[in-house]
Amino acid sequence: MESTLKDLKERRSIRAYKQEQIREEDLRKILEAGIYAPTGMGMQSPKIVVVQDKETRDYLSELNDRYLGSGKDPFYGAPTVLVVLAARDRNTCVEDGALVMGNLMNAAYALGIGSCWIHRAREVFDSAEGKALLQKWGIDGDYIGVGHCVLGYPADDAVPQAKSRKDDYIVYAG
Repeated sequence: MESTLKDLKERRSIRAYKQEQIREEDLRKILEAGIYAPTGMGMQSPKIVVVQDKETRDYLSELNDRYLGSGKDPFYGAPTVLVVLAARDRNTCVEDGALVMGNLMNAAYALGIGSCWIHRAREVFDSAEGKALLQKWGIDGDYIGVGHCVLGYPADDAVPQAKSRKDDYIVYAG
């Protein structure tokens, strides 16, 4: 339990990455953690799309930035993007996908791999271009984009320090 708490306390969102691709065996372990996230009624509504080819990764980055408007790479140079989707007809689709995202990021940290949750997946996959990608990937049905989990090895000095926790984070009722 102590090592789990240590990992949960020390994991941080990484916003600068080396270009080196993560190892396949580590990717498989991260994905395994993702598919074992709890889901509403055990219905397993999420899907995880692995994007590691540069052309698709860069296209996703471009689509994401259309909603951000920064003119920069919203994926911070990370070489791997895990797109987390969830079936829109499940009333717990966002929560299911969020639990998958958490498991992916915590597993990555335990393996020495940096991660960051990148928003705007909903907008991307509600767009015509996003729907075309889903069709290209063979994903049928109505899916909501929950998040992009970017993965890679942190660039030097890219790990921020934890912020202190607020005093009233926990409230005991009664």
